[in-house]
Amino acid sequence: MGRERAAEEALKLIRSRLCNPSFVFRAFSDSPESNYSKLKFIISSSVTEACNNSILLLGPRGSGKIAVLELVLKDLLLEYADMISVIRLSGLLHRDDNCAFKCIEEEEHTNMMYHVRQEILIMCRASTDILKMASFDDNSQFMIAMLRECGLAHKTIIFVLDEFDLFAQGKQRVLYSLLDAMQSVTSQAVVIGVSCRLDADQLLEKRVRSRFSHRKLLFLPPSKGDIERLLEHIFSLPIDSTLPHDYAVEFNAKLQTMLADDKFKQTVTAHTNSDASVNHLLRFLFRAVSFMDLGSGFLSLENFKTALSNIQRQPKLECIKDCSVLELYVLVCMRRLEVKEKNSYNFNTVMKEYKSIHDSFKTSDYYAQNVCLRAFEHLLHRELICFTDNRGYNQSVEFRPVKLLISFQELHLGLKSYRSCPAILLKLMDHEA
Repeated sequence: MGRERAAEEALKLIRSRLCNPSFVFRAFSDSPESNYSKLKFIISSSVTEACNNSILLLGPRGSGKIAVLELVLKDLLLEYADMISVIRLSGLLHRDDNCAFKCIEEEEHTNMMYHVRQEILIMCRASTDILKMASFDDNSQFMIAMLRECGLAHKTIIFVLDEFDLFAQGKQRVLYSLLDAMQSVTSQAVVIGVSCRLDADQLLEKRVRSRFSHRKLLFLPPSKGDIERLLEHIFSLPIDSTLPHDYAVEFNAKLQTMLADDKFKQTVTAHTNSDASVNHLLRFLFRAVSFMDLGSGFLSLENFKTALSNIQRQPKLECIKDCSVLELYVLVCMRRLEVKEKNSYNFNTVMKEYKSIHDSFKTSDYYAQNVCLRAFEHLLHRELICFTDNRGYNQSVEFRPVKLLISFQELHLGLKSYRSCPAILLKLMDHEA
């Protein structure tokens, strides 16, 4: 197999891994402190000990709540194939009582076809049309009867409530019916709520909260150590596969060198500073591997730098490219004032700094004060600078305190990408860097 063909196969393998949440989060399953291990222990103990349980999975979107849950359920269904039945509800679709109970009935009718006694199957078939117009008490009795029959069949029902906070709105009848039915000694059920709201349990009514077990698992952004372990897990090629052995060994060796490079770590950190969720990181990695050179067949630091520059939105840099040379002088002067710890400055203060630069370096770019004022107002309009408060609204523009809305890094990069940027401005910024 040629080098380019091997690189194509490796790229296909890495892309398939990035698109497979089960493979991605399998990297965190070995640790006993991981959410995977904790969630699997809670559910498996409920199945083996025939007890009821309820738990909330909380974290921002893209943090892997559903992916970890599906990974746990997949492993448990292999271990307890005949003892577990999963029913999935979504707060976006099943907030209505009758809609939720009808979905529960339909899924459970399918799941119990070969495991539950004939009586409950008859009840399920008869209830399909009745549930549409059933009262709240009828639905509650149906839930209790269903869980009782499943308990007698030694079968645990796992209710997955996605968008849990939406079920906590209104009268919360679905939650109350589920949790109230679980109070029975003969029932075997686990309720798993998934929500991006950290205060989801505080939305519950008193009658619902008293029946909830108040277990919570928080899905936090991965640490630097977790990210390094995840990158190695995704990018390392298997030695005993269809890929050439020498190529896989060399690929993994170069990968370890790149992961240990400080510049590579800085690139990944620059990306995770904006959004540290796993989902956001995976999109970045997928874009980075798309830039892999098939000729060399290896990932490089430049692949990740290119992906970072493509994926990061930099609207302020686009604004700087449209600025005049005089406006660049004003921005650099304001930056120098902030370095000098001038907590409050206005247009007149900026003009003094502008004059000092001209006197020190004898620049040819020196303009009258009224021209500088128009450039200053244009920067206000472009929202590269702004007034610090509205207390001096009736004051003239020259006397109102202002501040920069652009960071040092953005200003420095903007000056470097500006075609006709005066050399003195780059020199001043490089000196501060």
